[in-house]
Amino acid sequence: MVKAYQATKIQQVMDDILTRIATRQLLVGSKLPSLRKLAQSLGVSVSTVLEAYERLIADHQIEVRRGSGYFVLNQKDDMGIDLPKTQAEMATHPFWVAHQALIAHDAKYTPGCGWLPASWMPESLVRKSLRVALQAKPEDLLSYSPVLGFEPLRDLISQRIQYYGVNLHPDQILLTENGTHALDLICRTWLKPGDVVLVDDPCYFNFFTLLELLQVRVIAIPLTPNGPDLPAFLEAMQASPKLYITNSGPHNPTGASLNIAVAYQVLKMAEQGNMLIVEDDVYADFESIPAPRYAALSNFERVIQVSSFSKSLSAAFRCGYIAAKSEYIDLLVKVKIATSFSCNQLNSLLVYHTLKNAQYRRHMDSVHQRLNETRRFVVARLEALDIVVWTIPKAGMFLWCQLPEGIIAEDLVRICKQDRVILAAGTNFSHTQTAQKFMRFNIAQCTDQAFFDLLEKGLRQLQNK
Repeated sequence: MVKAYQATKIQQVMDDILTRIATRQLLVGSKLPSLRKLAQSLGVSVSTVLEAYERLIADHQIEVRRGSGYFVLNQKDDMGIDLPKTQAEMATHPFWVAHQALIAHDAKYTPGCGWLPASWMPESLVRKSLRVALQAKPEDLLSYSPVLGFEPLRDLISQRIQYYGVNLHPDQILLTENGTHALDLICRTWLKPGDVVLVDDPCYFNFFTLLELLQVRVIAIPLTPNGPDLPAFLEAMQASPKLYITNSGPHNPTGASLNIAVAYQVLKMAEQGNMLIVEDDVYADFESIPAPRYAALSNFERVIQVSSFSKSLSAAFRCGYIAAKSEYIDLLVKVKIATSFSCNQLNSLLVYHTLKNAQYRRHMDSVHQRLNETRRFVVARLEALDIVVWTIPKAGMFLWCQLPEGIIAEDLVRICKQDRVILAAGTNFSHTQTAQKFMRFNIAQCTDQAFFDLLEKGLRQLQNK
C-alpha cells in the first residue's frame, strides 16, 4: 500500500510540472522550483519530488545542471518550433531570416526584405498626421479603445473595401495590433493541434512560423501565375482542411495575381468542404487596378480578410484589421479580449488621419509609377545574369526568380552575406522545400547597380567552384 501511495504522489508532482510547462508558466530553459520549495508547496516529501524530477529527466522533459538546479529541457521548443541547429540551417530558416532582416542595420543591400526603403515612405504625411493626432480629444489619447477599435478608422476601412463592390458595415471590422496579430487571432479561434491548413507553395514564410506554433498539419498547394493549382487543391480537400491562408494579389513572394475563374473554383471547393479562406490583403494599396479578391467574389461568405498598413504607410504604426461576417467577428472579439484586451488607440488615430488625407493617394500613385519603372530596370539586370523571372507582376514590389543552372539559393545567400547583402532563398517560402533554385527579390531594394555587381560576384564564385 505504501508503494502505491508513493507512486500516486510522484505522478502528482510530475503532472504539476508538466502542466506548468504546457501552460507556459515554465518556459523552455526556465529553472524549476527547488526540491524543498516544491515539496513544501505540494505537501509531499523531498524524496517524492526528487523521484518525480528523475523521471522527468528520463522522459527528456527537464535536465539537471550541476550546481544550478533543474531546468526545462532546451531541445525542441515546446511551442512546436524546430529551431535550426547548424549555421547552414540558421541562414535559411524562416525565423532567422526574418530576424536577420530586422537587425541588418549594417547591411549594404537588403533585397531579401519585404518592405519599401524608408525613402519611399510618406514621411512628410506621417509627420503631419502625428501633429494632427496630438490634437485629439483626451479620451482618444488616454483611454482604452472600443472593443472593435477606433470607429472612424473602421468606417474609413469599410469605405475602402466598398471599392471592390462589397458593402461591409464598420462593425464587421475588428482592428488588431498588426496583420500578424490578425492571423494569430483567426488561427487561435478556428484551429487546434492536428488540424489541417492549406497554404500556397510558395507563400509568405511567416505563415509557417505561426502554423508551427499551433502544431497543425500544413498541406502546400503549388501556385501557378493565376492562383493555386486546382487539381492539387481538390486533392488536398480530401484531408478536410479547416483553413486556406493565402495572398490574393499582389502575391508574396511571387507577385502573381489571382484569376477570377480560378477564384470561383476555389470558393466552390471551400463551400463544399466547409473550409474558411483567410485572405491576407496587406499589399492591396500597391495595385492601380485590383485583382480579384475571394472576399469580394463571395461577399465575405466563408472568407475572412486581414490587412495592415505597415507596407504602404509606416512599419512604426502597428495597426491591422480583420474584415468578416458579424458571426465571425463576435467569435474573434472574445479571443482578442482574452489575449490583448484592446487596440493601440494612438496608432489607430495616426493611421486614420494619414489615410483620409488626399496626399496619401497621390503618394501611392507615385509609388506605383516608381515600382513599374524599377521593375523594368531590375528584370533587365537579372536577365543579364541569367536569372529568369517566373512571372512579370502587374503590381507590387516582388519578383520570384529562378537562378542560373547549378546555383542553389541557400549557397548564394551565404556567399552574398559576406558582402553584407541580405537575400531571401526560395526555400524559406516553400513548405515542400522544392524552391532551392528560386529566390525572391524586392525590386525597391535593388535600385543600385552596385548591388547587381555584388550579386554577379557571388554567382561567379559559386560557378567557379
